[in-house]
Amino acid sequence: MALVEVKELLDSGVHFGHLTRKWDPNMAPYIYMERNGIHIINLYKTAAKLEEASEALAKIATSGRKILFVATKKQAKDIVSEKAANVNMPYITERWPGGMLTNFVTIRKAVKKMATIDRMKKDGTFLTLSKKERLQVDRLRAKLEKNLGSISEMTRLPGALFVIDIKREHIAIKEAQKLNIPIFAMVDTNSDPRQVDYVIPANDDASKSIEKILTTVTDTIAEGLAVRKAEKETKDAEKTAEVAAAKEPKLETTEATETNVEAKAEATEAKAEATEAKAETNEAEATEATKTPKAKKAAAPKKAKAKKVAKKEEAPAKEEVVKEEE
Repeated sequence: MALVEVKELLDSGVHFGHLTRKWDPNMAPYIYMERNGIHIINLYKTAAKLEEASEALAKIATSGRKILFVATKKQAKDIVSEKAANVNMPYITERWPGGMLTNFVTIRKAVKKMATIDRMKKDGTFLTLSKKERLQVDRLRAKLEKNLGSISEMTRLPGALFVIDIKREHIAIKEAQKLNIPIFAMVDTNSDPRQVDYVIPANDDASKSIEKILTTVTDTIAEGLAVRKAEKETKDAEKTAEVAAAKEPKLETTEATETNVEAKAEATEAKAEATEAKAETNEAEATEATKTPKAKKAAAPKKAKAKKVAKKEEAPAKEEVVKEEE
């Protein structure tokens, strides 16, 4: 894999350095040889350093922090803007705004100014201005867009800085060093690699070389972002599962309470039926009790009549017995 990568780097012209008289002695460990008055960069070291830098950038992307790409060279502008936009990262391709990192609050105010102008155009307040004022606002908006449009979504300091040609972007390097922001850079033979945390020894003048290095870097950043997205999705899935698990016992308790309520209702119904049955029996006994005295009263004169009749019948019978005795 490393050999194939080295061949690709060779085809892209990454190995071409500067003239020998323009070299920086600190780049000696990364120089392979000298040919026709030009230093040749050791591509095996370039491949190793590129892999190391790519892994570090992928970790930063996975953590959710932004990586600011800086390249104000003519041959690097379009390549950087395209590659950085593909992975949704901020970039500076125009003049480096002084205090971009050290005075980030002021830069954010300028970006917010851009947003307020856009809001004015949307809600119609922009049309209430005079023609001259509108022209001034449009010019200001265009200037801000040109210099800061690419960093409008960068709400805080970047997690890392990726620089092409550290000699040209020395202000950006100094600001990052002041704030301890890790610096990744393509370093040519005429630059001092000690200023950079992650050195990628490579030709920083040829567009092919810049494109090759940036393609490799942005691909690993894209992988890091994909990992972050997958982790976020799994976390969301776990959260939903936890919420569902938390709701299940509640459902069970509600079912239990419903069954308890039903049992209580049945018990109350049974009690009501029992009380109704008792009331009916009491009523029946009461009606019987009320009926018996009346029956006794009705039966009493009948008995008296029967007694009188029996006495009358007994009286002649006695008289007959007396006569016979006589």
